[in-house]
Amino acid sequence: VQLQASGGGLVQAGGSLRLSCAASGLTFSSYGMGWFRQAPGKEREFVAAINWSGGSTVYADSVKGRFTISRDNANNTVYLQMNSLKPEDTAVYYCTAGALGIATTKRYAYDYWGQGTQVTVSS
Repeated sequence: VQLQASGGGLVQAGGSLRLSCAASGLTFSSYGMGWFRQAPGKEREFVAAINWSGGSTVYADSVKGRFTISRDNANNTVYLQMNSLKPEDTAVYYCTAGALGIATTKRYAYDYWGQGTQVTVSS
């Protein structure tokens, strides 16, 4: 299984980025997908998740209303649209896949993790 995240970069506060995660080696349309992030010196934290069909999503309070998770099952890709970015959003963002197929905030529910993509928001 491979989860290849891309789309990170350097952006000014208030700007936008769209992260993509291309999945291979799994039946993508049956997996719940999530995004977590880890800032230097901090624990990895949940950001957003989407269930197998795209019909259910869940967000961390810190990103609700600014970030949108979506998926394209035909192309085995999950996206994270990030708007109104803040310096505190700076972190490495990880894509993850869970065989339960649900949208969940729980790290233990995810089976596979990608390598991460760096997002840096300047003030």
